[in-house]
Amino acid sequence: MESNQKLIAYYSRTGNTAAVAKLIQETVGGNLWRIKTAEERPKDYDEEVALNQHEQEQGLLPSLDSSTPDFDGYEIIFLGAPTWNIALPQAVVAFLETYDFSNKIIVPFNTHGGYGSGTVFTQIRKYAKHAEILKGFSIHGGEERNGVLFAIQGDKEQKTIQAMHRWLDTIEIK
Repeated sequence: MESNQKLIAYYSRTGNTAAVAKLIQETVGGNLWRIKTAEERPKDYDEEVALNQHEQEQGLLPSLDSSTPDFDGYEIIFLGAPTWNIALPQAVVAFLETYDFSNKIIVPFNTHGGYGSGTVFTQIRKYAKHAEILKGFSIHGGEERNGVLFAIQGDKEQKTIQAMHRWLDTIEIK
């Protein structure tokens, strides 16, 4: 499957999901776009965890930055998110609830701190009901709770590239 109409949208706190997004862009082309909240999120890890958990429990969605791409121009949307509290960050849920993904192909990718993708891919299917969702890619990134922030570099970056190429081959995206 080839298309010049690709968007690589991602949400990243420490840079691991952003690093994977850039690696995907270098491989398949397309435009890179960072999902941002309207208000700055806490820089402190524990404060961010508490805020996101509160948002998840209460079903609250943060407002998003208004600078968004024209989704009509994209057929394929790579969507990257870290696993937070075994789920999508609420900012990504807000993104999925805000835009119409009808007749789009969503290609999910994920970074996590050792617990896997949790419910991330299931949630993407839930919120992007009218999109075709392809098999997702998940890779161990940093472990912020243990002081390991940006981990996808050096040897880890090379292993990520190899795993990413295998994944892209299985979903037939070039």
